[in-house]
Amino acid sequence: MTGSHIDTQPTGGKFDGCYGVMAGLEVIRTLNDLGLETQAPIEVVVWTNEEGSRFPPCMMGSGVFAGKFDLAETLAKQDEQGLSVGAELQRIGYAGPRAVLGHPVGAYFEAHIEQGPVLEDRQTTIGVVMGCLGQKWFDLTLSGVEAHAGPTPMHLRKDALVGAAQVVSAVNRIAHAHQPHACGTVGCLSLHPGSRNVIPGQVQMTLDLRHLHADRLQAMVDEVRQVIEDSCRQHGLSFELTATADFPPLDFDPACVAAVRQGAEHLGLSHMDIVSGAGHDAIFIAELGPAGMIFVPCEGGISHNEIENAAPQDLADGCAVLLRAMVNAAQGVQSL
Repeated sequence: MTGSHIDTQPTGGKFDGCYGVMAGLEVIRTLNDLGLETQAPIEVVVWTNEEGSRFPPCMMGSGVFAGKFDLAETLAKQDEQGLSVGAELQRIGYAGPRAVLGHPVGAYFEAHIEQGPVLEDRQTTIGVVMGCLGQKWFDLTLSGVEAHAGPTPMHLRKDALVGAAQVVSAVNRIAHAHQPHACGTVGCLSLHPGSRNVIPGQVQMTLDLRHLHADRLQAMVDEVRQVIEDSCRQHGLSFELTATADFPPLDFDPACVAAVRQGAEHLGLSHMDIVSGAGHDAIFIAELGPAGMIFVPCEGGISHNEIENAAPQDLADGCAVLLRAMVNAAQGVQSL
């Protein structure tokens, strides 16, 4: 099995996810053009809602397929306008008749742009993905008291935004302190009431913490929570912290990793071992069978951005590695 996703971010580019789907289709096209038949069947899949930008959580389709998410609960998930996943799939004609629960997978390979700058910086064509960072996502609400910005003395304020600023700074500091392979991001922040002469009474924000090792990831969470508690005591605030996603660190199957590395070596392509900082559908499919990933460089390491770009030759080389890995896993022709 191979594939990826075609959904994107509000300002996403055209390679994230789509490349993996197109690469899988190219594998099938190549085998058909050459009249080759593998011993095991090859499937190409397009996973629904990998990004989770409209309907959380992310990796929704592969999560249901792998049995990580309940189908009925997933279809009932709503966006900010109150529209559900199930209703929107019906509206666009994508609510298919087949059962979506997964079946055993002999091997899964996913080709993807790196979404980071490492391969380009090292002038390397193929990233042999060893595993993925663990992730913990949270929604945080800090509540204080909105009041007039003029008559309210500084020492009597309960300013939710001041507390939020301390949390944002701490997330950045804590991620730096837990290197290597640590990331911390506040990706969304909104305040109420949002008037220039009113002290913010409430701030809502998201926290995204990642690390390669589970114990270090939990330590980051504990340290951020301590900062939240300390800030609330200091500024007279209350808080609500809700976990929205929890993905443990993942090591990909050694045989799949070796197949990617051997494919690059056979084709004479430069390659290096790399860890994925992003989540991918391969994480959940690894619950059903052996899995691996192939990274190719993206220009400037930029992704989730409309200027996202990748060199055609790098994309073709990644596809060639995918073909070899897929054929070998499917017990196909060795002379390719």
